[in-house]
Amino acid sequence: MRVQPDLDRELKLVLAGHRFVAGIDEAGRGALAGPVVAAAVVLPLDRFDLARALSEVRDSKQLSPASRQRCLKDIREIAIAVGIGEASPREVDDLGLLPATHTAMQRAVEALDPQPSHLLVDHIRIPELELPQDPITRGDQSVLSIAAASVVAKVWRDRLMAELGERYPGYGFEQHKGYGTEKHRQALAHLGPCPEHRHSYAPVQSALSAA
Repeated sequence: MRVQPDLDRELKLVLAGHRFVAGIDEAGRGALAGPVVAAAVVLPLDRFDLARALSEVRDSKQLSPASRQRCLKDIREIAIAVGIGEASPREVDDLGLLPATHTAMQRAVEALDPQPSHLLVDHIRIPELELPQDPITRGDQSVLSIAAASVVAKVWRDRLMAELGERYPGYGFEQHKGYGTEKHRQALAHLGPCPEHRHSYAPVQSALSAA
């Protein structure tokens, strides 16, 4: 069932005096390869037709690739600011997945201009940022600015993984985007890990041990 995200959270914050509110989400946490990508989106909350203008925007997992591209175009045209942040596979290995996710999200917020005064984050809190923030479980399904961030992060990361597919042929990154599909695991067993794999993850460690 496709859930329609709304602006209830954002508008309550506007009434509380916040002019710029950022929605934040990530893509790639569960992958075996590639970066964790976070996006932060500040929408023009004073625009009366905002919900209608972004009516197609949903949690990126509920959208087809073509729909995500259309949504990204609308978000880019309408948003006041869009920030992208990445945490590399080595940072995932060195810091751990959750701290690396925090790092990517912090970088996405820091890339915003103007800077927000309040954050709406999908599921987690970003302890490295002192800004007021609300972690919202399944926020990408219920909060429009978070849903917009989920689309931006997903499309950005998919493009990165397609580029990595050209740089490291044989793994199928352009198809599975680094997630642990059967094809990806078979390629790992045959080719061994490449520099874009997360060596701290068990399937990658197994492939390293077998090499």
